[in-house]
Amino acid sequence: MSAAPVFIALTGPTTSGKTDLSLQLAERLPVEIVSMDSRQVYAGMDIGTDKVAGEARRAVPHHGLDLVRPDERYSAGRFARDARGWIREIRGRGATPILVGGTGFFLRALLEPVFTEPDLDADRLTALRAYLGLQPPERLARWVHHLDPARAELAVEGGAQRMSRTVEVALLTGVRLSEWHRTSPPDGEALPGLVAVLDLPRDEMDRRIDDRVTRMVERGLVEEVRGLAAAGHVDADPGMTGTGYREVAAYLRGEVGVDEALDNIRKATRQYARRQLTWFRNQLPADTIRIDGLQPLERQADAVLAAWEARGGGVALARESSSSGQEGA
Repeated sequence: MSAAPVFIALTGPTTSGKTDLSLQLAERLPVEIVSMDSRQVYAGMDIGTDKVAGEARRAVPHHGLDLVRPDERYSAGRFARDARGWIREIRGRGATPILVGGTGFFLRALLEPVFTEPDLDADRLTALRAYLGLQPPERLARWVHHLDPARAELAVEGGAQRMSRTVEVALLTGVRLSEWHRTSPPDGEALPGLVAVLDLPRDEMDRRIDDRVTRMVERGLVEEVRGLAAAGHVDADPGMTGTGYREVAAYLRGEVGVDEALDNIRKATRQYARRQLTWFRNQLPADTIRIDGLQPLERQADAVLAAWEARGGGVALARESSSSGQEGA
């Protein structure tokens, strides 16, 4: 019999309704939310990453937001280490941890812990990252295929940051990243979780993407990117490589018009959503439950809670809370 889940993970492509569902669940049971979004870790990047509004963050405790500067890197391994601590603390308070986001690599790092990362020379790494940040994605892809063919498809799907990481490890250690994954011990324990993925028809997903881009501009996306540039952040910074930021930065430099920049954001977001769908189709656990994202939120929440209770999540949480109370008595 599999272990009872210790967290709920709500995942799915961008605009599928993960945040709304998490807040609906927060009305049904005590929860704390952990962001599982690789872009929302960056401070000062709120509009383009579509962070949950301040009112919701005040109503429900949130973790995993605003952790690093845009020029810092935040890996899946670091997320897993941080998330294990958050999950332990949340359950110790008698609440249910709900992980929310579409970064599949973050989720997998918890379910199947990544290897213990090798030490890399800090000065050489900084110089190499600066150089790689100036390279077009097509060149990075060629280097990845040459240096680590076994990991190439996965790295290219993950975008510029994941391709750069593959190149960095191969060049600075002399060992392919795929080999490190295969032979190195994991850097933490695997945690069992209930994974729920939200499904949307393609046309509805595309419509929501178009609407989201429009809302972001109305909320001040251009001003947000202008402020980040004024603070010294450049396209090569890990945070600034995200969709929306690089396109607006090109507009601010006068390379494209505003309409073209917005069209480029919509196109890039749709492409990203399709890569997410491919990943979810092939990489999620076999016991993942699928939620119709067009259903009313109440029915979506019913399905998640029914699966959570059926697998013993609520029972395990109650036992832990009872045990904690007895220890403190």
